[in-house]
Amino acid sequence: MSKRDSLLMDNSDKYQYQKRPHHRLLHLLAAFLLLTGGYFYFFQDYGYHHLQTLSKLEQFQQCSINNLLDTGLYFLDNASPATVEDYEERRIRLAKALVQDNVDAFTVEPGYTFKYYANVSQPEWEVWEPEERPFLMIVRPYIQPQTGEITAQTSFLCPSFEAERARLLGMPFVDSIDIIPWEEHWNPYKTLKLSNIFTDLQHTPRLMVDEEMRDFIQRGLSHAGFEVSGLQGNVEAVRQIKSDRELGILQAVNTGTVEAVRQMRKCLYPGLTESEIAQVLDNTLSAVGLEPFFDIVLFDENAANPHGGTNGSKVLEADTFVLIDVGAHLYGYSSDICRTFFPPFFPKPSDETELSISVKEKLKASNILPRSRHYTNKNCKVWDVVFEAQTQSIKQFHTNSTAASVDIAARQVITEAGYGEAFTHRVGHGIGIKAHESPYLNQGNVGTILRAGMAFTSEPGIYLVDKFGARHEDIFVVQDDGIEPLLLTGRRAQGPWDP
Repeated sequence: MSKRDSLLMDNSDKYQYQKRPHHRLLHLLAAFLLLTGGYFYFFQDYGYHHLQTLSKLEQFQQCSINNLLDTGLYFLDNASPATVEDYEERRIRLAKALVQDNVDAFTVEPGYTFKYYANVSQPEWEVWEPEERPFLMIVRPYIQPQTGEITAQTSFLCPSFEAERARLLGMPFVDSIDIIPWEEHWNPYKTLKLSNIFTDLQHTPRLMVDEEMRDFIQRGLSHAGFEVSGLQGNVEAVRQIKSDRELGILQAVNTGTVEAVRQMRKCLYPGLTESEIAQVLDNTLSAVGLEPFFDIVLFDENAANPHGGTNGSKVLEADTFVLIDVGAHLYGYSSDICRTFFPPFFPKPSDETELSISVKEKLKASNILPRSRHYTNKNCKVWDVVFEAQTQSIKQFHTNSTAASVDIAARQVITEAGYGEAFTHRVGHGIGIKAHESPYLNQGNVGTILRAGMAFTSEPGIYLVDKFGARHEDIFVVQDDGIEPLLLTGRRAQGPWDP
């Protein structure tokens, strides 16, 4: 079965993203038959009347979905969900990092990091709300006396009445899980302290906790006699450095998200609102098995605020600068990409002399930037300045570079172009099971050294109040020494008519 088929079929497997309603499958089948010339017989029984009565907005959505399906969904070819062995390997790497950092155990409650090590998110454990009863995963390193080999011993502090539900989660362990139960009238943190997993220690147990750990749990652990520290060092780096399987998923979801934007753009027409485009893009992503979780569509002056804030009612016109920042999930991993472009019904000019001043400022002028790093407001075109800033930042994605250097490289280009004050945010961040995760690429982060396997966004931008904003965002992976960073978004934008 192809990845496309497996993502579209109604499947209850825990790794599949969501069940597809039958009517969506029917629409996709109709689209396929339409594209392959078999629509006549299909629509005799169903759909011909439906096709004829589609509104203009519905036709826009069908065009967008059909275009993305017509790519063959090539971007899914090398993506597959994590296996039990992958999770075991992650916990072993965590155990080794705990030894390196001289920490006795790592403790986390359901959330992104719990998902990384045991495949349980917060909503999967508590569908109603994060509650007051702690359910904790505790990972301790175990050093084999004879060989010195380090393995991971994992236990779960769990309310007694929830123990069976914890087992039913089907967490990725070869053997049955070890549960430390606590009754409602017990102190759960003292229960953990007195459990057999810490009896071998002659000192106060040192716990490292994730940044998602709620304060009352950290205080409870401290009051029970644990020495609690925040996430740092080699332990933090475990999740930062991606495996080949993780990179395959990140490449699939990020390339697929960019492709969805490109294919949707071909179908744009005048009069669409920001909200309508966002909804159609979300539905396009969902139609191929990607799960959108944010979608920012901004036109012209609305894009001068990087994350929007307006009501989505602005209307698309010919010379509108469209900024789209969108993210989706696949197998638990995130995309986060941004493109800035003109709509397809605004033709690329052969001569700029007759264009308005505002459009000239937006336009790409590739004959200017590559030749000089000394620009003036008079001859700088914003799209190209931002692109060059991204280019320079990419050159810093190598081992032993600092996180700060990536930001500084991009910021220097934008500052020299006269737009320094209009670049209002950091240049990027780590990406994985969270769209935003450490390390963070800002000019003050001089202490974080890049390592091979770290994945980052590079997303410089220029935001001109009451005029427009422009941002380019792609995903890159730091490679071993001497190897160019790996691009996980297929290809970078080529220009405002080819995002």
